[in-house]
Amino acid sequence: MGLWALEALAVLITYSRLEPEALYNVDRGGDLAGGLSRLLTVINYPVALVGIALAAISRGPRPLVWSSIGLCALVAVPRVVDQDDLDARWINALPALGVVLAVALTVAAVRRDGAAFVRRARGDRLRLVLAAVLLVAALPWLAAELGFYFPGDLFLGEEVPPVRDKELPAVHLGFHHGFGGVLLALTALVLSRAPAGRSLRAYLSLMLAYGVANAFQDGWNEQLWKREWVDWSVPSMLRPDIGVGWLAILAGAMAIYALWFSPARER
Repeated sequence: MGLWALEALAVLITYSRLEPEALYNVDRGGDLAGGLSRLLTVINYPVALVGIALAAISRGPRPLVWSSIGLCALVAVPRVVDQDDLDARWINALPALGVVLAVALTVAAVRRDGAAFVRRARGDRLRLVLAAVLLVAALPWLAAELGFYFPGDLFLGEEVPPVRDKELPAVHLGFHHGFGGVLLALTALVLSRAPAGRSLRAYLSLMLAYGVANAFQDGWNEQLWKREWVDWSVPSMLRPDIGVGWLAILAGAMAIYALWFSPARER
């Protein structure tokens, strides 16, 4: 939860400090109200997806657990979070309430049972390698979320592509769904080391595959397609659809579960 708390703080500060013109698809910014508005939508997506896992892993009272999961799951309803208009609306309070409840359940579980992570788990070395790769790829997004462009020429940043997506810098300031994908993947890697049943392990497998896919999509388009090194841009995979991207996510999730996250693999 500490990683997500830092994420929330970064979003609040950056969107309170920068004017909307410097950000992406927001009309509010440059003051505390703008920062809180964007923070609320980030708590909806991607944080609510983590809230589902936290509520399930807490093993708290069933009515509270299912209430939290149901509220968090509202983020999947179309236009609850509108990528073309990322200012907060009243509906965004409901998934945020689910996240608050999930955090409360998690805190209660830790106080009751302690942190239930195993000391060693199958695939820990792979977890470390994958986490390191994701964090390196996330450097330009991390800088953007803190309100500046990553220095040097290794990554595109403030450069405005001459042909593709000419209206914006290659890596706009503020939150990126690619960085959200990285955080979701890192969270899945951590939570997969806690004792959990098949359903939760399957959800964490999907979270990892989904997070990696969205990080790949955003990074590919920003760092390769906008440089005109490749002609094919990876389509959005934020929402489920019938397409190659989501078929790959589902196939990846099934492989992760069968070969890595399945409880049977821990025996």
